[in-house]
Amino acid sequence: MDEHDWLADRYETSRPRLRAMAYRMLGSLSDAEDAVQEAWIHAVGADAESVDNLEGWFTTIVARVCLDMLRSRKSRREEPLEVEDAATGSGPEQEAVLADSVGLALLVVLDTMAPAERVAFVLHDTFGLPFDEIAAITGRTPAAARQLASRARRRVRGAPAVPEARLARQREVAEAFLAASRGGDLGALLAVLDPDAEFHADAGASLTGAPTTVRGAMAVAGGARASSGRARQSEVALINGTPGLVWVPGGRLSLVLLFTIPDGLITRVEAITDPERLAELEIAVWS
Repeated sequence: MDEHDWLADRYETSRPRLRAMAYRMLGSLSDAEDAVQEAWIHAVGADAESVDNLEGWFTTIVARVCLDMLRSRKSRREEPLEVEDAATGSGPEQEAVLADSVGLALLVVLDTMAPAERVAFVLHDTFGLPFDEIAAITGRTPAAARQLASRARRRVRGAPAVPEARLARQREVAEAFLAASRGGDLGALLAVLDPDAEFHADAGASLTGAPTTVRGAMAVAGGARASSGRARQSEVALINGTPGLVWVPGGRLSLVLLFTIPDGLITRVEAITDPERLAELEIAVWS
């Protein structure tokens, strides 16, 4: 086996891990595939024989490519385009598997971070890289890299708006609503809805294309059951300090359900799709 074949074999062995890392940084499977492939071009053009730790070297190259892509994306203010690639096998099914392994709410929070902050968090908290290596990748000092990851961690955890015991009960109710919606279980939906519950949808979330209000537990439950497909791509998250649901098709936040749960039952559900309002929400991941 010549040097090129040896290096290619080692890189292919590492590719699943590198792709998973790039996906967390970029939030797009097609972008992650592009980053891993571009990193291979860099690797094959370098002197690999002088590298002591190939895994660490591969990680560094991919991370730097991802950081450059994130910075370019921010400067262009563009969203990544999700397309199926027959050559790499990337597409909706593979995207869904990766998103499920990462967590939909975490993808949303990661997307709010500055490029260096996102890279530092993923490399340290998910892949365990030391801060001196992260510093070299991001162009910061180790202390600054530590601060980047710490700031990102606070965003991920969020700040609950109600006492812990009450929040835990609200979370149970939100999770029960999601499970019942996924299964189309009308009885289970009615069990977590106040008899006078209301559902408010903005224009983008309404079937009529205009803001809509539905009143009564049966009507709200019927609407939730009809949205079982969307529910299967949703996850409970902490939204503005209280439980809610995020719908994240293709790794991009498209809809949020805000719950009002004063005494163990949902009295109000608000569906938000407006991009400006979505951008104002503080979304965090359950610990």
